Amino acid sequence: MTQHGGTIRRATGTALVWATAAVLAVFIAGPLLWLAARAFATSWTYPNLLPDGWTLRWWTTVFDDPGLGVAVQNSLVLAPITVAIAAVVCLPAAWAISRIDFPGRRVVLVGLFATNAFPKMGLFVTMSAMFTALDLMNTVAGILIVHVLGCVVFMTWLPAAAFSAVPRSLEEAARDAGAGRWRTFTTVTLPIAWPGILVAVVMSFLASFDEAQGTYLVGAPTYMTMPTEMYSLVLNSPRQVSAVFAIALSIPSVLLMTLARKHVMGGRLADGFQIR
Repeated sequence: MTQHGGTIRRATGTALVWATAAVLAVFIAGPLLWLAARAFATSWTYPNLLPDGWTLRWWTTVFDDPGLGVAVQNSLVLAPITVAIAAVVCLPAAWAISRIDFPGRRVVLVGLFATNAFPKMGLFVTMSAMFTALDLMNTVAGILIVHVLGCVVFMTWLPAAAFSAVPRSLEEAARDAGAGRWRTFTTVTLPIAWPGILVAVVMSFLASFDEAQGTYLVGAPTYMTMPTEMYSLVLNSPRQVSAVFAIALSIPSVLLMTLARKHVMGGRLADGFQIR
């Protein structure tokens, strides 16, 4: 009976795992398949399970949009600049958080995380009023401030966890061998912490590249990025055009996540939220 009961439990557990995987596949892959089908559909009327026909017309419509090239250029320029600014500001802070036990350290950590813990629209509306007073509306500087704020949590928490994972004994051994602080950092600390910093760079780039609400509120219509350009297409074009643009918008994210999957899947992202 015991062996039989164990077999039943294993079979039940396997069935639950497969059922869970099937449900997740439906919820994850289902919308993507619907989006791909919609991008090539002439029309799709209820109650038909498949589109009424297939066409490449909507792709032509998107890539013939005169604002698309400018939006892509703006996104590809603003995102790297945002990452660079966030790195200059946040990496020293991340090192200090990981190495210095100063008063209020936990408050700082929670405060940084709190910037992404609530809906941002209220923050952006308040910022727009301040930006108007400072003459930052419809400026690159205003957009960069919005983007950097969205990257702070990634560029601080993840590198802080990466720096904390570096054994201090290795740094002390390097100093005992005659290396200065800077050489110890560049030859010991940075190479070990680099995978975590790389994940922070990727996540910050994606956060900047996909930022829409704040960019639209501060920069439109003078500066349009790919997400804000999609807003205008959604409002003024058929659903098929929106589907095509959504696929185009996801390509950089998929490529970057594919390149960094080794480090992301290695637990670096989770480690960043376990820092004490």
